[in-house]
Amino acid sequence: MAFRFHVIAKLCTAAALLLAAMPGMALEKITLQLKHVHQFQFAGYYAAVEQGYYKEAGLEVQIREGSDGNEPERDVIAGKAEYGVGSSSLLLARLAGKPVVVLGVVFQHSPYALAMRQSGGDPDIRRLIGKRVMIGSLTDELGNADELLAYLIKEGIPPNKFQRVEHSFNPDDLISGKVDAMAVYTTNEPDTFDRLGFPYDIYSPRAVGIDFYGDNLFTSEQEIANHPARVAAFRAASMRGWQWAMSHHEETADLILNKYSRRSDRQHLLYEARQMVPLVQPVLVEIGYMNPDRWHHIADVYAGLHMLPKNANFDGFMYQLDSTRPSLVWLYRVLGVAALLLVLGAAVHFSQLARERKRALEIIRKGEQRFRTMFEASPLGIALIDSISYEYRDINARYQEILGRSQHELRALRWLEVGHPDDVVQIKAQMALLITQQISSFKALSRLFRPDGSVAWIDVSVNAIDTESGGHLHHLCMIEDVTAKKQSEQLIWQQANFDTLTHLPNRRMFLDRLAHDMLKSQRDKLRIAILFIDLDHFKEVNDTLGHQQGDVLLVDAARRISACVRKSDTVARLGGDEFTVILNELNESDNVERIAQDILDSLLQPFELGAEQAFVSASIGITLYPDDALDIDSLLKHADQAMYAAKGAGRNRYSYFTPTLQVAALNRMRLTNDLRGALKGEQFELYFQPIVHLESGAIHKAEALIRWNHPQRGVVSPLEFIPLAEASGLIIDIGAWVFRESARWVQHWRQQFYADFQVSLNQSPLEFQREGESYECWVSHLQALALPGQSLVVEITEGLLLDASNTVSTRLLQLRDAGIQVALDDFGTGYSSLSYLKKFDIDYLKIDRSFTRNLAPDSSDMALSEAIIVMAHKLDLKVIAEGVETPEQRDLLAAAGCDYGQGYLFAKPMPATQFDTFLRAAAAASVEQR
Repeated sequence: MAFRFHVIAKLCTAAALLLAAMPGMALEKITLQLKHVHQFQFAGYYAAVEQGYYKEAGLEVQIREGSDGNEPERDVIAGKAEYGVGSSSLLLARLAGKPVVVLGVVFQHSPYALAMRQSGGDPDIRRLIGKRVMIGSLTDELGNADELLAYLIKEGIPPNKFQRVEHSFNPDDLISGKVDAMAVYTTNEPDTFDRLGFPYDIYSPRAVGIDFYGDNLFTSEQEIANHPARVAAFRAASMRGWQWAMSHHEETADLILNKYSRRSDRQHLLYEARQMVPLVQPVLVEIGYMNPDRWHHIADVYAGLHMLPKNANFDGFMYQLDSTRPSLVWLYRVLGVAALLLVLGAAVHFSQLARERKRALEIIRKGEQRFRTMFEASPLGIALIDSISYEYRDINARYQEILGRSQHELRALRWLEVGHPDDVVQIKAQMALLITQQISSFKALSRLFRPDGSVAWIDVSVNAIDTESGGHLHHLCMIEDVTAKKQSEQLIWQQANFDTLTHLPNRRMFLDRLAHDMLKSQRDKLRIAILFIDLDHFKEVNDTLGHQQGDVLLVDAARRISACVRKSDTVARLGGDEFTVILNELNESDNVERIAQDILDSLLQPFELGAEQAFVSASIGITLYPDDALDIDSLLKHADQAMYAAKGAGRNRYSYFTPTLQVAALNRMRLTNDLRGALKGEQFELYFQPIVHLESGAIHKAEALIRWNHPQRGVVSPLEFIPLAEASGLIIDIGAWVFRESARWVQHWRQQFYADFQVSLNQSPLEFQREGESYECWVSHLQALALPGQSLVVEITEGLLLDASNTVSTRLLQLRDAGIQVALDDFGTGYSSLSYLKKFDIDYLKIDRSFTRNLAPDSSDMALSEAIIVMAHKLDLKVIAEGVETPEQRDLLAAAGCDYGQGYLFAKPMPATQFDTFLRAAAAASVEQR
């Protein structure tokens, strides 16, 4: 051993001396001029510096920020910088006689686009006509403005149809309305818009076939002529840097923050990185590759703008990669010497190992008696086997026990005769190597058949045995029974990767298969579709028929979904009533829609659950890889958003993911986050709308309506934020605040205007059904204010009465005992029946505005309203009509006997202080009339 290490040490020393003898190379200093400030847009160049790629190429590179897009071209032509980063307008510079040469393309597609505020309708670029637009600098000769101007001309919007103003590069100008549209980088400004919740549409020239390159690395003809090797080395190191940066987003973002710029935070840098992936296309296209046909396409666009002659010749504009290469002969020679030294070292190493192995075998032969003792007593099954005939020469007791056969039976058999055919093939292949002395031992996991037909799993270890000269080759086979361990592992694996109910892959297996399919998709250039399936109304089945029947339905649903897809596709159950499908190797998207519709149709069929039948449908969200996202988390998030869009559109349908869904989801998330601080920030305000006694015109009631004064968005409608409050659980705290504010104002108005004044407040079903003390705290608060329960009316929906649980009944009893009255809101639009009105203590019915809106003599709405009024009075209930907007509606309702009216005819909802003034004026007018 000492001799071997000594020899290897001497060889390594010789190699080190050879490498040290190489002449040192001084680093050449060069400058790279960027076209903008430091950001992820130039990440590859920072990576080439920090990873040492430039240094390995013999270069010391200074990277300078740019103040405008044309600075790189001016500085490279003037000799102030050897290299620059420019746009596709470099083509114009070349044909204007400037000796610029493009070394490589970084952005295969330009990120330049137009942004406009969303209008509420479908996106329409023609909204730009007559508006103020920021597209590039008005003083620059060249720039990205060219592709946007060509895009607008192709859309029928020449520059004389809009007002072009100087570009400030400040997104606030678009958000505040200072301009109506602005040119943006899709890798940059949209992140700012999303964070501020600004609704916007993006218009890209690619939509009409104008596909420019983005950032291009370029130099001058003089640099190529004077320093060809340096140009090749700089280009190669830069492209290495880009490859590293595009595969190490987080490390590159940290590098920029630590050494280059903190203008943007880490979140924005990572946003840039994600948006750059489909533009740079690092997986599909070698970074730096440029296609002459694409440059001809760009030249044709410029010709259409009359900026170039048609069929212009731009020979020499594109760098010829193979024109020059630095000599690497010396490197190859050094590597050859080093490889030779390593081979010699390995040879010495293995030679020593062979000698040691022979000595070890000699010791084993001399210790035969000790071996025999260990052989018989070993906990492992051991057999000595003829390597040619496969006959057993010696067998210990444990080997016989594992195989379930006596020594006599085994002597009559050949080795491997009781093995599983699939495993025997592999072991024989290894034995061929062992016999030819290519290997001295091997291990395998194998199956064998016992006499009773059961299968045992064994770990097999085979070692060659030296024999006397001329004797048959033998090998030692040692086996260990691992059947119990294998079965346990199989069970654990099954439970870890498959759903125990449906036996479909679970979330873990689904994610593993999706990752595998995504890699295959990258290689084969085929799409993948992910379907996110949620069963509609499944909770009702569980609640009415029980969880056991619900499980039966889930198993049948899994079977139906699986029957709609190919065997190569994956159907998984993520949990509950959520299923996912991976449709791989897609050639046409039509197949996705057909499969989705087949799944919907299959799930619509009735489910037989014992003596009962159940009917459910499904909502399916669809997202495509790589079109919609490049990572698993984003794909699942997009599919989930599309599924909720399908639910929102009415269920029993499928919906594709669109960027609009992502923006909406971000807006909901940010609005929910803002909602959490709204109470503490005192951003809520109560509005009140009067409820008028139709016979006398007196105002002794009002409905409390909540409004949210958002610091950035202004007044947010309850229709927008109440669902978010219910989903997040914030509705409980908000409802408590509404109660306290309503109590405070009704106390004031009872003291100032009318002793029996009442305020109605709406209750969410989640508030009404909450667990805990419920209305006890309300009663305590009213008592502290010396208010009777009759000062408040709680408005609930008809749907609550359908819930026959004890919770609903208990809540209504608590309200009755406290003297708080109950109004049934939007009556006539739900599913309640007269039996519920009789069963529960209801004081008021509110006729929905859908009936009031179309009131006319002898109309069906008039007949329904009269019927509701007569029925309510028979049950000793008062009636309030909502949505009264005309004197005619008021008069018809009054003539029908309706007790109260509420609507814009009397007054719109108004802030509490304004309503206070309104009551004061109404009281004064009442006094004058008396």
